Formats: sequence, structure tokens, C-alpha cells
Amino acid sequence: MNYLQQLEPLNELNRTLQANVHPLDWKNPTPAGRYNLVVVGAGTAGLVTAAAAAGLGAKVALVERGLMGGDCLNVGCVPSKAIISAARRAAAVRDAKSFGVYTNDARIDFAEVMQRMRQLRTSISPHDSARRFRDLGIDVFFGQGTFTSSNSLDVSGQTLKFKHAVIATGARAAELPIPGLQQTGYLTNETLFSLTELPPRLIVIGGGPIGCEMAQSFARLGSRVTLIDRSSHIMPREERDAAELVQTEMIRDGVEFVFNSEVARVEKRGSDKIVVIRNARHEREIAGDEILVAIGRTPNLDGLGLEAVGVASDPSRGVEVNDFLQTTNPNIYAAGDICSKYKFTHAADFLARIVIQNSLFMGRAKASRLIIPWCTYTSPEVAHVGISQEEAAEQGIELTIFTQPLTGVDRAILDGEDNGFVRVYCRKGTDKILGATIVAAHAGDLISEITLAMKHKIGLKKIASTIHPYPTQADAIRKLGDQYSRTRLTPFVKSLFQKWLAWTR
Repeated sequence: MNYLQQLEPLNELNRTLQANVHPLDWKNPTPAGRYNLVVVGAGTAGLVTAAAAAGLGAKVALVERGLMGGDCLNVGCVPSKAIISAARRAAAVRDAKSFGVYTNDARIDFAEVMQRMRQLRTSISPHDSARRFRDLGIDVFFGQGTFTSSNSLDVSGQTLKFKHAVIATGARAAELPIPGLQQTGYLTNETLFSLTELPPRLIVIGGGPIGCEMAQSFARLGSRVTLIDRSSHIMPREERDAAELVQTEMIRDGVEFVFNSEVARVEKRGSDKIVVIRNARHEREIAGDEILVAIGRTPNLDGLGLEAVGVASDPSRGVEVNDFLQTTNPNIYAAGDICSKYKFTHAADFLARIVIQNSLFMGRAKASRLIIPWCTYTSPEVAHVGISQEEAAEQGIELTIFTQPLTGVDRAILDGEDNGFVRVYCRKGTDKILGATIVAAHAGDLISEITLAMKHKIGLKKIASTIHPYPTQADAIRKLGDQYSRTRLTPFVKSLFQKWLAWTR
């Protein structure tokens, strides 16, 4: 899509954003000889690669055809979390009476919610701006980058010569082949944040992270939301009981779910947008004012000229890379959503660090060694890292599972946030952590302690011996350590203790 659509409405805030991430008066510099690194794409992976490489002394060119900052800044993490934050405040006001707090004249001004989001997004944008990266010593070029050889790239008629290049062009919302969808009109993450009025009725197609986050948020902000998914429950990537806890909370927020159903077609009738769904028994029509398609991503491969330089790619999976993030052309690497199954900002960040080591310093860093957590920012949040129970079964790995319900954690009870659990998967018979799932109000923060433990091979025994402040929700993780310690108190060991204590009494 045209990047200008992502800047609607083109008010003062979005004009300032544009001046930072794609200034209209920008003049591409004259290419400076041969670059150590040419980075194509200025999303998270590209920005981290370019900034770090330049900081280490490399001569770097950065090429972007749309908005610097990529999806994360412009149409992803930043705007979505601003809306989620507002929606959480709305839910807190709604539920305040359970704490003995009564509010008067509580109302939601959706236009103000969106204006706050745009103001915050604009305030963050200088960090990803063209001028900042120019000041870091990087040559910033706007335009379509097309490879012309294994050591050259064309941008708007200029040729950039390089030792190595990095493809970091990311992905975009997929165009689904649903009859009538294009003609009727719909929203994706790339257009959702341009809304200025709350849709009274919002239909969400897709029960993954984006669909669930936005469905719950818009319901809390006052929309009547219907979520459609072909599965039997939301978030099929997560543990079933974790997804069910979130689903129950979303129902409480007013989201209606339609499961085990396919979208047969979409129609426009007057001002209504009609989604016709089909399941094994019947067809049904759902009327809405807006449709949000929150399923499917398409890698940004178009215009790169990959075939001409021997870079293998797939239209659905993106650029093919090895464990060192090297493409099938040894001079060209890739990082971020364009090549990784982990389509997260933090994953793109650390993949970029691998590219820097391997491309500039002949390193042998491997992507497979990364331990990558993720989090869906619903209420409660769902965070995961490492292996799942299903993956362990497929790989023949036996697990010992420790679960701490938040109903047994004092701070969670006091906060009114005891709907959830912390669960750790250990290799059977040991305290070695192979994975974890957390469902909690702040699961995204809590998962980092587990990720740190996995990265540095810290087991539950050492976690149990680490003092956590009381009362905190993170104390749930220490309680898991206590659970492991109790497994070591076998009947035989206990009998030895009893004899010793009787003898020393």
C-alpha cells in the first residue's frame, strides 16, 4: 500500500511524524564509494543493523521506500499499545466499584484516544528518524532498492556498491482471497490506526494476537465486537488453558466469538458491511460498520530483484536464510520478519546483531541459539518462551511441569489480578527450564526472569534461593522454585531427616 495512507489523517501530528520518518524535502546523498554494508529496509532489523554497524566504524547505507521505523513505530507495536493502554484504563474505571471506588460521568472519547496515540507515536519517532541516522554517519536513501549484482543496488537511479548487503524489508498485511472483500473495504493494522471515529460494530477476522488485542480493546472502548476464527478457540499457538482464560475475559468485555467458521464472502448493503460465514451446519450473516482483517502476513519481496542475484525466496515464507542468516547469495544476509518465523520487534533486534557479527567480522553466530520470548497484550497477557508441551511430546522430551496459580499469590489477589498462572516446563527429573507460559496482567514483564534463567542455565533450585520482594506478582516464579525443592524431599530423605532430628533433639 502507499505509505501515505498510514499517515492519515494528515494532521499536524502526522505531518511531524512524516517529517521525521520520510521527509518530503529529503535529498538522497551521493553514494560514497563502496559500503561495508547496505541495509535495505528501515524497520527494527534494518535500523539496529545500520546503527550498530556505523557505531563500530563501518561505512553504511540505509535504504527505505516507505516510513522509517517500519511497522513497529507506525502501524504496529507503538500505536497498538497506546490504544490497549487506553482500553485498560476504561476497563479499570468500569471495574472500580469492586474496589469500593465509584466514578461519575465516566465516558470515552475515542477521538481523544486516537489523538493521544498519534501524539505519543510522533514523540517517539525522532529515535527512528532520517536525520538521526544521518547524524550517526549513515547515508540514508529513500526509494525502491533493487539488486543489480551481487555487489550493487540501484536506488532511484543511483548505484550503491557494497561488500555485504542486508535485506530487512519486513512484511505487510496479507490480501485474503475472500470474495467481495476488496470491493466492500476493510481495515488492517496498516489502516486501523487512521480511524477518527469508533466503529459502533466491528467485525474482526482472525483470533491470533493482533485480532485478540484489538477486539478486546475496541470492545472496552465501546464497539460491539464480533471475532470470527476457523479454530475452536483463540490463540491456537498458546497452551489451551491459557487461551481459554483470555477468551473468558474477552467475553466479559463483550466480545462475541464465532468459531469453527470460514468467511465465505463479504457484501456491502447500504452502510452495512456484511460478512457471510459458513460452518459445517449452515451459513450466517454478520453485519458491521467496519471489518478488521487480522490474519496473514506477506513478506515484502517485490521490487528487490532477488532472482537476478541468486537469492532464494518464497512468497509466503520470505527470504531463505541459513542459521547464520546468510541468503543463498553469500554476500547478502537477511534479518527480521522477511526471513524469520518469529515476527516480533525484539526478535528482529537480536537477529540484526547476529547479522552484524557474521557479515562484518566473519562471525559464526547462530539464530537457532536465540531464546526468544513473546507476549500477547490482551488482559490478561499471555507470554511464552521456549518449548511447549505439544512440542516436547513431538520431540520425545519428557517434562516435569510446575504450575503456580495466581490465586495463590498474595499481590495478584490484592490487585484483583488473580486470573492466571505461571507455568514452567523442566526436563523430567531435573530443575533445568526448557520453557514457560505465563498468564497474568503483566506476563510480558514476568517472562523475562524465566528467559534470563534459560539463557544462563539457571534452574529452579537457584530461583528458589533468590529473595523476591513481598508482595509482588513475580513471587509466583519463586514459588515454582519452592515446588521443585519439595520434590527433592522424597520419603527416604524425609526419614533420614527425622532420624537425624530425633538423634540431635
